[in-house]
Formats: sequence, C-alpha cells, structure tokens
Amino acid sequence: MTISDQDILFLGDCVREAARAEIMPRFRNLGAADVSEKTSAIDLVTQADLLAEHRITAALRERFPTALVVGEEAYDVDRSVVPALADAELAFVIDPVDGTFNFASGLPVFGTMLAVTIKGETVAGIIHDPVLGDTVTAIKGAGTMLTRRDGQSTKLKVAEATTLNQMVGGLSWGHMDDPDRARICANMAKIRMTFAFNCSAYEYWMVASGKMHFIGHAKLMPWDHLAGVLAHQEAGGHTAKFDGTPYRPGETAGGIISAPDKESWQLIRREIVGI
Repeated sequence: MTISDQDILFLGDCVREAARAEIMPRFRNLGAADVSEKTSAIDLVTQADLLAEHRITAALRERFPTALVVGEEAYDVDRSVVPALADAELAFVIDPVDGTFNFASGLPVFGTMLAVTIKGETVAGIIHDPVLGDTVTAIKGAGTMLTRRDGQSTKLKVAEATTLNQMVGGLSWGHMDDPDRARICANMAKIRMTFAFNCSAYEYWMVASGKMHFIGHAKLMPWDHLAGVLAHQEAGGHTAKFDGTPYRPGETAGGIISAPDKESWQLIRREIVGI
C-alpha cells in the first residue's frame, strides 16, 4: 500500500474545501446551540467540527473505500478505532478543528489536521490554517513544506540547538495532575520564553518551522499529534515519548517531547519535565 503524489494533492484539497465550506463560515458566527461541552467547559465541540469531519470523511471513503478513517468526533461513538491504527493497512486520522476552544472564542488560532498511516507508520501529514489559507505538508522521507495561500512554497527546518535559558517553548500541562503539573510549571521559568496556544496544529507548525525550540504534551490522542510529529521529524527534529521510545499510531499515553535534536530532547526531559 502506498500513497501517491496525486493522493496527497487530493487530501490537501479535501482539507481546504472543508475549511472553506464548513469552518470559516462559522468562525465568529456561532450561536449558543452550535457549541457543546464534551468533558468540561474547556473541552468543546462545535457544528464546524462535526460538519468538517463529516465532509472530509465522506470524501476519503469515496476515494479509499477500504481505509480506516479515524476522526476526533467519531471516536466518541467507537473508541476501538484508535487501537486499530497500530495495524491498519491504510488509515486516515482527522482533527477537523484543532483548537476548538480558540475557534469558539473567536480567536484565529486553530487548524485542521490530517495524517495518513500505513501498517502503523505515519507516512504523510497535513496541517491547514483555515484563516490564513496556508498549509504544512509532510511526507515521510521527503521533508516538510509550507505552502502559502498564493502558492509559494518553502521547506521547513527546525531551530538550531541552543542553551536552555535561550530556548522558546511550550509544554502543555493542562491534562496533568500534581505533582507533575506544579513541577513542570515551575521549571518552565528556566527558559527564555514560553507559549501556550491551546492548539496542537499551531504548536507543531511553530516547532517545525524553527520559531520555537520545543513543545511537549502529556495527552497523546492521534489526531492531535500524528501529522505534527511527522512534520517536525521531517523538518529535522527529534520527537520521542517521555520514556525515550518513538511515538506510534494507536498510542495514547506516555507523554511526548519535540526538540531540535536528541541532546536538546534529553535536556528538556531532565530540566523541564524533571524525569
């Protein structure tokens, strides 16, 4: 099973069409009935999430009828789809609106993410910014490209390694409990500047393009990370779980760090995560 260049173009078109038709018409235009809580007041789903996922899923199933399609919203109905990623011959993983809290709040920091896996390996990833119209595309073994709305493309590269006190980064502690939460928050004071976008799409975009030195997360749902991890790795970075093992499709626990190289990764794990 392989994915062709034409397939990649098709996937990019699917994501952009969903953004144009379902996401942007609802941005800063949501009614009270268009937003619902999932697990808490900061874990939301909107009509844009549901309709964009439905549109992308329908297009994928028409072109790839035997593939496994895993959407963030569909996962609530059938949770067996995530473990199935470990062995699926061909699978697509969709996050229709990553950063839903930002989207629902009218903040233009959100994105649409799509990853392609073959037999438990991520082979392609797309991160699209519906507001700017820009797209990051990563292909296993071929690098990571940023394509602007006007069609101009540039190859992305992670930041150069530097000392801890000169690093710019972010480590999402929102899903952590104490004492990990308090320890990591305190340790972030060791770096030069910290960011919290509440949006994996933007975080991976920033770290893959060298604007941030590192990012980290405790919660590993595949729609939040598969496309971004590949983009970061293909831009020259080093990503691994907290225990040093590679992050693979189907895994949801263990924590993850993305850094410019292995030495920087080890520094972040020791000085920020504290393990």
